[in-house]
Amino acid sequence: MLHEKSMPYYNKDVFKVLMEAIPEGVVIVDSDQKIIEVNSSIEHIFGYSHSYLIHKDLSLLLSLNYPEDHTMRFEIFDSAGKHKKICASTDVYGLKHNGAIFPADVQLNPLSITNQPHVMVLIKDVSEKKEIEKNLMLKSRALQSANNGIVITDALKKDNPIIYYNSAFKKLTGYSSKEILNHNCRFLQGKDKNQKPLKTLRRAIKNGESCQVTIRNYKKDGTLFWNDLYIMPIIDLNGIVTNFIGIQNDVTLRKIAESEKHHFSTIFDESLNEIYVFDADTLKFLNVNYGAQKNIGYSMQELIKMTPLDIKPRNMESKFKDTIEALLKKTVKKIEFETIHKRKDGTTYPVEVHLQLSNLADRDVFVAIILDITERKNYTNKLENKVEERTQQLKIALSKEIELNELKTKFLSLVSHEFKTPLSGILTSSLLLGKYPLTEQQDKRDKHIKTISEKVHYLNNILNDFLSIEKLETGKMNYKFCDFKVSKVVNEVVYNANMILKEGQQIHYPEDIDELSLYQDEKTIELILSNLVYNAVRYSHEHGIIALEIFQNTKTTTFKIIDYGIGIPKKDHSRIFDRYFRAENVTNTQGTGIGLNIVKSHLDQLKGTINFTSNEHIGTTFTVVIPNKANQ
Repeated sequence: MLHEKSMPYYNKDVFKVLMEAIPEGVVIVDSDQKIIEVNSSIEHIFGYSHSYLIHKDLSLLLSLNYPEDHTMRFEIFDSAGKHKKICASTDVYGLKHNGAIFPADVQLNPLSITNQPHVMVLIKDVSEKKEIEKNLMLKSRALQSANNGIVITDALKKDNPIIYYNSAFKKLTGYSSKEILNHNCRFLQGKDKNQKPLKTLRRAIKNGESCQVTIRNYKKDGTLFWNDLYIMPIIDLNGIVTNFIGIQNDVTLRKIAESEKHHFSTIFDESLNEIYVFDADTLKFLNVNYGAQKNIGYSMQELIKMTPLDIKPRNMESKFKDTIEALLKKTVKKIEFETIHKRKDGTTYPVEVHLQLSNLADRDVFVAIILDITERKNYTNKLENKVEERTQQLKIALSKEIELNELKTKFLSLVSHEFKTPLSGILTSSLLLGKYPLTEQQDKRDKHIKTISEKVHYLNNILNDFLSIEKLETGKMNYKFCDFKVSKVVNEVVYNANMILKEGQQIHYPEDIDELSLYQDEKTIELILSNLVYNAVRYSHEHGIIALEIFQNTKTTTFKIIDYGIGIPKKDHSRIFDRYFRAENVTNTQGTGIGLNIVKSHLDQLKGTINFTSNEHIGTTFTVVIPNKANQ
C-alpha cells in the first residue's frame, strides 16, 4: 500500500488493487527517486520487505551499466519535467538483497500524485530470456562453424525448399545464397538424376524417415564430388514432419582411395613376379601375392604362419639374417641379392631378391620382390638376349612397389574416414539433443541417444579389431581358458547386436542351449560370434531375419549364423578371409575388411574351423566348429 503521509488524497485501496494486478514488479518513486510504494512482486523479486524499501533510493534496486557504476542515477525527467525513457541500448541490472545481480527490463511511466511529479517504474527479470538468446546464438554459431555442410528444408512447403544452410555447405558447393535458398536440393545433382541411391533418398523423404546415402553431386563449376548425405526429419508435437535436416560429408577422396585400392590390389595379385611382405620384428609373412603362392606351393593361410626362413635351405638362414641387418640399421635403403627358395614339395629354385624396409600401419615391414632366375642360371647362353627383358620386368616390379606404398597411404586415409563419419554423427546427434527439452519429446531424444550409442559401439568394435590384429601378429595373444555356459556368451552377443539392428530386423535365438558348456577362451568365442552376427545384421535388409543355430556332440560344438541378406559374390569367395579384403557389393558400407580375418586367425589358434555358403542376393550361412575342450 502507499505510505499514508505521502498520498493522503486518493483511494489507497483502489491504487493497491491496481498495483497488485500488474504482473511486473512496480515501484513508485518521487522526483528525488525515493521509493514511496512497491507491490508484492518487488518483494518477491528483490527479497526486501515492504517496510524496508519505503523512503530508500531507487539505486538500492537498480543500476545502470553494471558493474562500471553502482551509483548512477536514472535521468527520468527532462528539463520540462516530462517523461524520459531509458535508451534501448542501456544495460539495466537488478540488485537483490542477497547480492545476486540480474538483467532487468525497465519501463518508466510518469504520473502525478497530489500535484507532484512521480514515476511508476515497472521492473521485469529477463534472465531466462537472455539465457535463451545466448543459447540460440551459440547453437547458430556451432552450425555455422561445422565442417560438414548442413541444410534445413521446409517440409510443409511445396517441393521441400531449403530455408537454412551453413557456410560449409556454401563453400563446398560454390553456389550463392540466392541460388540455394528456396530451392530443392536436387540442383546439386545436375543432369545425373537416375542414381540408384536417389530412390532410397526420395522414399525416405516421402515417408518422413531418416536415411544415409552416398550420391554423386556437382558443384556450381561442374566439378563432381561424392556426397555422403544423412537426412533426418524434424517432427512436431502433432507427429507432422515440419523440416528435414541434411548433413553433407565430402567423401570424394575415400571413393578415389577405394577405386585405387582395388586397382592396386589387382596389380599386386596378378603380378608375374613373386611379392612378399613380412614383419620386420617377427619376420612372419603379412601378405604374399598369387604369383608367389603358385610358385612356392603354399596357400596364404599357410604362409601367414611362416617366415622367409621357412622357404630357404637351412644352411642359408644365417646369411639371410646378416643381409637384412643392414636394412634394419638403415645403413642402406634396399638390397639386391641372389639366393635359393624351397617349394612346399621340397624342390628348390634360384631367385633374385629385391628387398627394402618400408612402413605399414606404423610398423616396419620388409617388401621383397622375387624373380625366379632358373632360366637365367640354366641357359647362360641366352642371358644377353634376356637382359633387356629382365630390366624392363624389374622396372615394372619397382613401379608396382611404389604403387603398393601409395595403396598403404590410401588405406590409412580410408580407415581414418571410418572414424570420422561416426564421430560426425555423434557430434550432430549431441547438438540436436538440445532441441528437445520437453518431457513429451523423450522419443526424439531417445532416437539421438541411440544414434550416439550405435556410433560409439561401432568405433569400439574397430578398435578391438585392430588390437586383436596386433596381438595375433606379435604373438602376444594369451588365451584364458575356463568352463562357461554357451548361453551366457550367446546372450551377450545377441544383447549387443540388438543395439545395431535395422528397422524390423529380428534375431532368432537358438533353442535348447541352456545345458551346453565349453572349456575355451570365453572372450574369444564371444568376439568370433559377435563379428559374424554383426556382419549378418549389417549386410541384411530391413525387416530381415538373422538365425543362430547351435549343435553339440561329445567332441565339438557347431555354431551356424544364417542371414538372408545381400550375400557374397561367387568370385569373392576365395578371398573373403583375406585381411583388408571387402567384397565388391559392400564397398559403400562402413567396414575395414579385418573382422573375418581375425575370426579365422583365432579359430586357427584354437584348432577350430570356419566355412561358409553364400549366394548373392539370397543370403549367407557361416559355420564355426570349435572343440568342446581346448588343448592348452
